Amino acid sequence: MIVYLHGFISSPFSHKATLLRDSLNRQGRGAEWLAPAIPPYPAEAATFLVDFLAPFAGDGLCLVGSSLGGYYALWLAERLGCAAVLVNPAIRPYELLQQYYGDNLNPYNHTRFTLGPAHMQQLQALEVSRLTHPERYWLLTQTGDEVLDAQQGIDKLAGARQTVIAGGDHSFVGFEQHLAGIIAFADSHAARIGSSA
Repeated sequence: MIVYLHGFISSPFSHKATLLRDSLNRQGRGAEWLAPAIPPYPAEAATFLVDFLAPFAGDGLCLVGSSLGGYYALWLAERLGCAAVLVNPAIRPYELLQQYYGDNLNPYNHTRFTLGPAHMQQLQALEVSRLTHPERYWLLTQTGDEVLDAQQGIDKLAGARQTVIAGGDHSFVGFEQHLAGIIAFADSHAARIGSSA
């Protein structure tokens, strides 16, 4: 099962999520793809995602997290022991998202929410200090990301598989070129889980 975790003020219908879904559909594997709508508040998001993923844990689950979704994916992968592909992941979102204090609007679902310091504390509580199994991770990052510092991801994911691309931007230009690789990465992890069962 591949579960896509969208970024901040995004949705399960974002461009990257749709590309991944369509790629699996073309292979007749649409049933292996999910993309939940993640609540805007970190503590609520954490509880929701743990409950949402519980039925799939230990069954070859692979998370694909973009931006803030990458931060959640890292925390969840360590908690659930699953694989994760992190696409231009947020490494310190509790610093980055302070600029969004106050009222916000998600343009995808038209919901409004208000962020403050307590929410940054909730995010920081989810921080992973170190990777227990670097081989479970694949970092996909572009140095031209105008929102996040790519070097933070490179440092955090030391020891993991890394694809670092010069240029690009936060949307991850050319994501479609990596769809087959992402699916293969998920499949290889599922195969390892199966062989050890």
